[in-house]
Amino acid sequence: MICCECQCFFIVLAEERNVSRAAERLLLSQPAVSRALQRLRDMFHDDLLIRAASGYELTPQGQRLLGELEVMLPKLDRLLSGSNFDPATEQATFRIAVTDNAAAVLAPLLCRNVLPGAKKVRIDFLPWHSGVYDQLAHGRIDLAMAASIVDVPPPLQSQMIYNEDFLCAVDAKSPYKHTLTIGQYIKAEHISIAIQSGIQVVPDKPLAAKGYKRRIAMQLPYHEAAIRCVPGTHYIATVPRRFVEGATPNPSIRFLKPPPEVSSFRYVMTWHPRVNTDAAHTWLRQTMRQLGASLSR
Repeated sequence: MICCECQCFFIVLAEERNVSRAAERLLLSQPAVSRALQRLRDMFHDDLLIRAASGYELTPQGQRLLGELEVMLPKLDRLLSGSNFDPATEQATFRIAVTDNAAAVLAPLLCRNVLPGAKKVRIDFLPWHSGVYDQLAHGRIDLAMAASIVDVPPPLQSQMIYNEDFLCAVDAKSPYKHTLTIGQYIKAEHISIAIQSGIQVVPDKPLAAKGYKRRIAMQLPYHEAAIRCVPGTHYIATVPRRFVEGATPNPSIRFLKPPPEVSSFRYVMTWHPRVNTDAAHTWLRQTMRQLGASLSR
């Protein structure tokens, strides 16, 4: 492992590209800086810095090392000082598992309201699947987004971001009126969006608790695909309202209010408690809460 002292030597040398100037900044003799550079060369089996007409130049390995240190050192400083994460100056990549619904609602808000000021931050949205919580437990992703009714295994923690309700997509020529009754809803055939354990957790779990079960004609992994299946059919696709509001209007589709038995739900973010005090992850969770609050205004 490269020691902190050697890291500082290399950063200063890479910035100055001159042993004399680097020695002045480090308050060391030129021979001491040269010895430090040699130790680094021995450690990495590479010259790292080579002489050129205008001073030293970084080798490809030296450039890679500098890039890694520029990411790692601010994080180390933050750990030692307990300071907050600064997305404008510190690099970070966050991986968030979502359905297409959450991506459609949250990604535009991040692009417009967060990322322009968070110059060093990258956010990768990953598709939801059955192993999401296992990935969360093993640190392969940073957050998972789902309805609060989705089963979350311990010790994972969750917090609400925003409330959501449903609309029912039907063919534009459908005989249904503005609001469906529970009788019409249960009698109809449905396009379902599989979220967990092969079901659309909401509305299916709350309906099952009330003694109702939908008739599923087709199951899909995406809300957008489910909506596109509706025109020219008698099927119903039950989809989140905010997902519909952000979509391009389609004259071949009408959106109806679901029966009162199809209740609203809370959308939550879930994470592992080991990152509770991590400054970067704290910033991420706070950002998501703020975006959720903006949806409720």
